[in-house]
Amino acid sequence: MGAARDHGILDALTYARVKVIADNGYRGSGFEVPQRRRPKDPETGKRRKLSRDQRDVNTAHARQRGPGERANAQLKTWRVLRKIRCCPRRVTDLVKAVLGLIHVS
Repeated sequence: MGAARDHGILDALTYARVKVIADNGYRGSGFEVPQRRRPKDPETGKRRKLSRDQRDVNTAHARQRGPGERANAQLKTWRVLRKIRCCPRRVTDLVKAVLGLIHVS
């Protein structure tokens, strides 16, 4: 989050009103992040569970982030991007093609 803040990415996204669905690393940035478990009850010492609505929000959040997370993991395991020595524009087209193949299958 520090690098995104230093380069003005967070401010630019907020200014442009782009809907961002982020992971817990961006907590406090103003973007939508998953709900956290509530702290322990001081009297009983037991963890309080999330409400049904909070669990539904987390499920929807994960469902939206899932395809991108899966595609990034797949690109890492294929090691496609490690050996590329060409123009970044061509790499963008290659990544788009790979992501299209992943989402189709």
